[in-house]
Amino acid sequence: MTNYIESLKWRYATKKYDTSKKVSKEDIDTLKEAVKLSVSSVGLQPYKIFVIESPEVRAKLKEASGGNNQNLIMDASHLFVFANETNVGNIQINNYINNISTIRGVEPESLKGLGDYLSGFLGSLSIEDKNAWTAKQSYIALSTLINSAALLKIDTTPMEGFNAAQFNEILGLDALGLNAAVIATVGYRHEEDLMQHAAKVRKSNEELFITL
Repeated sequence: MTNYIESLKWRYATKKYDTSKKVSKEDIDTLKEAVKLSVSSVGLQPYKIFVIESPEVRAKLKEASGGNNQNLIMDASHLFVFANETNVGNIQINNYINNISTIRGVEPESLKGLGDYLSGFLGSLSIEDKNAWTAKQSYIALSTLINSAALLKIDTTPMEGFNAAQFNEILGLDALGLNAAVIATVGYRHEEDLMQHAAKVRKSNEELFITL
């Protein structure tokens, strides 16, 4: 646990990446496995994650990003795009039930109660509320990426300041029933990034926590 806390203290939202350093395939695979195992409400995982290495694709996405985000997207080793599923419903539920059946070796009929619960829950939500819920699930997966990367001493920068509609168009997400919810660059900090030496600022325990 000590290593985990120290990794969180080491981590910061990187402002400048070293373009000469690339994250290895082995480490990217480890990060993908961590994100796959991320917490997800009822295990549904209503999102897909695009891992973008291509400079050509990133050059297109750069134009849909604001401010310093453009430099980060181009200079980082990889770009992760967390795309939440839109208007999630019976198709996703059925796929999930079938996946449970296959992995656990149980009959789909034995999972009817879970399927009915999910149908009832999602059916009670408006499309807007469903999309907000799946976007929140994407953020949980993002947090897993950031914290897992810190353990590997890999830097990340989560970003919201981008044009989601343009990302959707460039990556063809609308046709896939997806929406770009949040993105993060992954790589290694540049020695000239002065923010790495800044003290981490957080609320005190007394201000942050309330014990009842």
